Amino acid sequence: MRLSVLDLAPINPGETAGESLQGSVLLAQAAERLGFARVWYAEHHNMATIASSATSVLIAHVAAHTSTIRLGAGGVMLPNHSPLVIAEQFGTLAELHPGRIDLGLGRAPGTDQRTWTALRRDIRASDRFPEDVVELQGYLRGEPTVPGIKAVPGHGTDVPLTILGSSLFGAQLAAALGLPYAFASHFAPDALHQAVAVYRERFQPSAQLAEPFVIAGINAVVAPSRAEALEMQREVARARVRGLLLRDSPIAQQVGDDELDALAASPQAAPVQKMLQHTALGTGEEAVTTLRRFLVEADADELIMAVHGTTAERVRALELIEGAGGLADAAPPTA
Repeated sequence: MRLSVLDLAPINPGETAGESLQGSVLLAQAAERLGFARVWYAEHHNMATIASSATSVLIAHVAAHTSTIRLGAGGVMLPNHSPLVIAEQFGTLAELHPGRIDLGLGRAPGTDQRTWTALRRDIRASDRFPEDVVELQGYLRGEPTVPGIKAVPGHGTDVPLTILGSSLFGAQLAAALGLPYAFASHFAPDALHQAVAVYRERFQPSAQLAEPFVIAGINAVVAPSRAEALEMQREVARARVRGLLLRDSPIAQQVGDDELDALAASPQAAPVQKMLQHTALGTGEEAVTTLRRFLVEADADELIMAVHGTTAERVRALELIEGAGGLADAAPPTA
């Protein structure tokens, strides 16, 4: 069971962005010490509770404070960027930290349409995602598809790519290009089984990957006791309700726990419950049991966990999972 960590660099109540980013360093150091395969950071914009918008900058900082664990984007939302710029950014990271850098690529903007406009991107950029992936791959392989253009740094670094998705589109693209596929089942689980089946059935071997490789996302809310984990899960649901249902409301931060719990139990909050459908919840032993079951259920080769809580609670969760034997039979990290 290969286990990895997805870190959104959450800005918890009463915490600054700087404190959140310091927490990301502590979490990665714990993951490295305990033997987790990798830590990935997701690109989101204009979200008051997420500090991982500049993924390459955050990866560089964490890499400078760790020594062996793989680090990467899970992912870069490629429609927001020029493929050449991403090749240069991740090529720089690969030159600074050889053999440690991953690059996961997503087709969604990672934000709302208004923010996408602020990013100065063409609304049609998502339609060019397959071509942009191939262009980016060419820069990193040292075989640019654009004549006369060379990514420096980046040229020949061959940073391994992974396609992220929550639908059949990403599965089909990853299969056609012979790349690993990471499914966002930690927040969009509906098409998981169909997408993985399509990916495995249609996979074409490539220079990067000889056989299909699936990474599946899962939430993790882990504590020394089940009672504490359940209370933490309620906090997670409250935060999701506030973010999804009350995001633009001027009273969002004034709504109390009782009201949030009532909203979480209402039909309007069905998307919240769906997002948390796949969660390793409870003690370390209970979480490991769920993780092993989900690994088989998802037909995955690796699980990547969105671990919830404060920095101390997230570090504790990794320790509890490792202590319960979650990594006992893990394969050594590879690209």
